[in-house]
Parts: sequence; C-alpha cells; structure tokens
Amino acid sequence: MSVRGRRTIPARVLILGAILAVAALGFAIVGGVTFLAQRDRTVQEIDDRLLSQIDALSQVAELRVVVEGTDEGPGNAVRTPADEFADVSEFLRAAVQRLITGPHEASIGVIDGVVAYRAANDLSAQLAADEDFIAAAVEAAADPESAQITDAAAVPGTVRYIAVPVPVSGDDRQGVYIRAIDAAAELAPVTASLVTFTGAALVTLGAMGVVGWFVTGRILSPIQRMRETANAITPTDLRARLPTDGNDDLADLSRTVNSMLDRLEGSIDSQRQLLDDVRHELKTPITIVRGHLEMMDVENPADVAGTRDIGIAELDRMTRLVEDIDLLSSAEADQFDISLVEVGDLTLRVGDLVGAIPGHPWQVVHAARGVIEGDEDRLLQAWLQLADNAAKYTPQGAPIEIGSDLDITTARLWVRDHGPGIPPAARRRIFHRFARADHRTVGGSGLGLAIVDAIAKAHQGTCVVTDTPGGGATFTIHLPVSQAGAETLPSPVRAGDVVLQREATG
Repeated sequence: MSVRGRRTIPARVLILGAILAVAALGFAIVGGVTFLAQRDRTVQEIDDRLLSQIDALSQVAELRVVVEGTDEGPGNAVRTPADEFADVSEFLRAAVQRLITGPHEASIGVIDGVVAYRAANDLSAQLAADEDFIAAAVEAAADPESAQITDAAAVPGTVRYIAVPVPVSGDDRQGVYIRAIDAAAELAPVTASLVTFTGAALVTLGAMGVVGWFVTGRILSPIQRMRETANAITPTDLRARLPTDGNDDLADLSRTVNSMLDRLEGSIDSQRQLLDDVRHELKTPITIVRGHLEMMDVENPADVAGTRDIGIAELDRMTRLVEDIDLLSSAEADQFDISLVEVGDLTLRVGDLVGAIPGHPWQVVHAARGVIEGDEDRLLQAWLQLADNAAKYTPQGAPIEIGSDLDITTARLWVRDHGPGIPPAARRRIFHRFARADHRTVGGSGLGLAIVDAIAKAHQGTCVVTDTPGGGATFTIHLPVSQAGAETLPSPVRAGDVVLQREATG
C-alpha cells in the first residue's frame, strides 16, 4: 500500500487515546490495589475470629454450668470443673450453646462423623446437611495437635472454617467442634465497593473523554487551520492567513505564523519584483545592441566601429547593473558586523574619500563627536552612495556638503546638494529599485538609493529627503545610537513597490 493511500490517525484521537489509556491504567491500579488490601484485611479478620474459638473452647473446658433442679430456677447455677463432663456429647452441647454465632457464622458439633449439635441459624443448618463438608472437616481434625483454618466450597458458597478435636477423658468417641464463616458474604461489601469504584471510574473516563475531545480540539485547532491555510497558499496567491481570535498562547501562535507568512510573502514579492525589474532593465540594452547589429553595414568600417562602441557601452551598462544587483542583495541579506563606530572619524573619512569625485567642491560642514553601534563598512558604503548620487544630479561646479549630527538617541549622516531637488511626490518612490525622479535622466542602474535604504533599515534607521535652503536636496540617514534588539536583515520590499516603480518609469 502506498503512503498516500494509508489512512492516518488524527492527532486529536492519538492524544485523547493516550490520556484515557493512562487514566484507565491508573484507575485499574488504584482499584486493584485497594480491593486486594481490603480483601486481605477482611480475610485476616475472619482468621482472627476463627482462631479465637480455640481460646473459647478452652474456657468451656475449664468450667461447666449445671442447673440444679430447685424452685429458685436456673438462676442458681453451680460451676463445676470441666473434667467432670460426663462425655463428648455433653461437652459439645455446652460448646455449641455457649459459643454464640455472629452474622455469617456456623457452629457445629460432630461425634464420630455425625452431626450431633448445631447452632440454630441458616448457615449452620446448610453446612450440617452437607455431608461432604462434614467429612472434610472431620478429616481435617484428625491431627489432635493442630487445628488449621481451611477453605471449602459448601452449599452457600466458599466458607472458611476451623475444625478442633475435643477429646474427653473416659469417652473413646471422636468429637469435633466446627466453626465456619461464610467468606463470600463477608467479602460482599468489598466486592460491592470494587463495583462502585469501577462504575465511578467509567463515568469519570467518559467525562474525561468528552471534555478532552473539546479541549484537544481547541488546542489543535491552530494546527488544523495552519494546514488549511498552507493548502490555500499558492505561488500566485500568498494572501491566506490564520484567524487570530482570542488572547491566549494559541492566538499568539497564530499571530506568529501570520507574521512569518507576511515576511515570506514580502520576500517572495521582492524576489519576483527583482526578476521583473531585471528582465525589464536588461531588455532595453539587448534590444539596442540587436537593432544596431541588424542594421550595421559590414562593408562600412565606420558603421562597424560605431556599432561596436554602442555594443560595448550597453554591455558595460549591463555589467554595472549586475554589480549593483549583487551589491543590493548583499546589503539586504548579509549578517551585519555590529560594533562601536566613532561618528566624527567616519565623517572625516567620508570627506577624504568623496574628494576624489570630480566636478564639485566638497566640504565637511560638521563632524559630530560620539559613538554609535553599527557596521562601519556598510555605513560608509551607504554614505558614499549618497555622495555619488548627489554628484550625478548636481550641476558641474556646484558645491556639495556633507556632515553629521548626534544627540542622545539618534545619529544623522547627511549629504546636501544644490541641484534641482526632489519633488515631494517622488521622495518615497526614489528609494525603490530602478526608480528615478521624473526629471532625473542621468544614467545609472537605479539601485543606488535602494541600497542606501536597505542599509539604513538594517540598522533600524531610515533615509529621508528634504529640501536644501536655496534649492537642492538633502539626503539624511537617521540611525539609532544603540542597536539593542535590532534585526540584522532589512524589511523586504512589498509587491506594491512594483506598482510605484512602474508609475515612476512608465
């Protein structure tokens, strides 16, 4: 049979079955141990009562009561030594009369295997009429040196008895005194207790099963909903989410899973957007190169040289695009090396490096003094990217300033240019991949500001654009001083970014 065709047992049934099995085993152990303890105690009480009859017979043997035939009646009793019992018959009669039977007890006197006397109750009558029982009891009393307690199956059921030989001097007949107790009747309350316990245990197990069925259903419901949600998710539709009813741990689990699905959806959307954008960006240079190659006059050296130059330029542009995509991917996915960064030293280092970018006078306006937590190399990379971006879009010869500020909670790293500025409507869009402000036509991959934004977000910060007094744009990276609790990965770009990017480039 294949694995797919095999019927699986629901986890709800397995959990509930295990709980009920353990509970049933516990009830069985407790009930069994309790029953055996009570049964042994009852049997021990029966044995103690039977053994006490030996002492009682000794007392009967020591004294006998003879009722004189006087006018004063039986109240005048004269006690006489036991050895003056005339015969076995007289002794057994005195024993049966004086040793009063209790509930479920029998008292019988036997002479030479024949019942001579018995107590006037049902059990005595039943046992006296049972010839097999009488014969077994007489045989058990054959040893005059010991009297043993014995079990026997008689007419009323299982009885426990003791048979004591009672020899009398001068009488050769075999006398036996039998004291029996109905063991089944004595154990009846114990058996009834076991039956009651069993019934209560079954009712309890039933209640546990009903309550457990609903409780396990409640506990496992997120897993069921998780399975349904997972089945509903497809490569083209990632919107399915778990319901988050309630405020318990199960609702927290649903919210955690939904958060994971949000991140997964964002990551997939980001990958999908990247593929769409790369395809879109590569389509143009490929079309240009192909068109020029098709139209090139191979007989004309100048045309061949011009087409070659165009092809190399477009290939260089594709190379830069691939390099920037790799750089963005690295900025979004790497585990950053967080350490202490001296803001002033970082500012001066950036000032030294941007001096190599031609066409503009660079000036370090302000260098804050203080320490923040961050990845110095990544912050340097983002700051230089802003400087390169400003150099591209600022007219030749226009000055560009850089600087840093620091307060108790936030550090600000900025680049200020005096170019055309960024319209307010485009200030969010320019940080998306391959997006540019409408008036900015300078060549580039369109990924520079996306890289800056990824690095800022990885440091729990943001990059914002404001107007420069007198014209131009100021790009500022806002960073928290401490990275305690920071995520090492930036937030993914959502699917809506694709729409904004298309609006910008359409």
